[in-house]
Amino acid sequence: MFGATGMVGQGVLRECLLADDVHSVLVIGRTPTGQHHPKLREIRHEDFADLAPLRAELTGVDACFYCLGVASLGLDEAAYTRISYTYPLAAARLFAEVSPTVTFVYVSGAGTDATERGRVMWARVKGRTENAVLALLPNGYAARPGFIQPTHGVVSKTRWYRLGYALTRPLFPLLRWLLPNQVTATDRLGRAMLRVAREGSPRRVLANRDLT
Repeated sequence: MFGATGMVGQGVLRECLLADDVHSVLVIGRTPTGQHHPKLREIRHEDFADLAPLRAELTGVDACFYCLGVASLGLDEAAYTRISYTYPLAAARLFAEVSPTVTFVYVSGAGTDATERGRVMWARVKGRTENAVLALLPNGYAARPGFIQPTHGVVSKTRWYRLGYALTRPLFPLLRWLLPNQVTATDRLGRAMLRVAREGSPRRVLANRDLT
């Protein structure tokens, strides 16, 4: 796993540790998760653009959940591209060499622009990333969740996200009822990604309705 301390990553990690058929989880990150579990092993790594030192660790991996990401607010396109394209592509390229059959699930987002030509910067960049991952890895997938409800104590690292979730929490049941194909939750998303790792999917770009 990459990005296990973010909101999505926290939810996915929780489901991985709960799943009986997941025997071990390797987390690559800059900061520790703060969790302790017999299945869990963590490696601290600073430069996500250069994963060569992790080559042996990533050889023979069954699945990778790439949840590392950042909000685009306040970032120019170059900075956002480094985090949202350069970093995940470094992982995908290494897996293509050492674990070419890995199931690689890249967490993108609803509204991503697969044409790479739209006006919205983050959507273009993520579209470029999706296209590159799917081209590199035969078992690569792009997950496009919509509005995500944090569950089981999961907390966003972004302050204004936390404020938004606090304000809208009473509306979650109504949102799920009104917009069932546009709302999911961190636990549901984690279980859906595990399902893809186990069974694959006929669709390689997974819309929110596939992740509930």
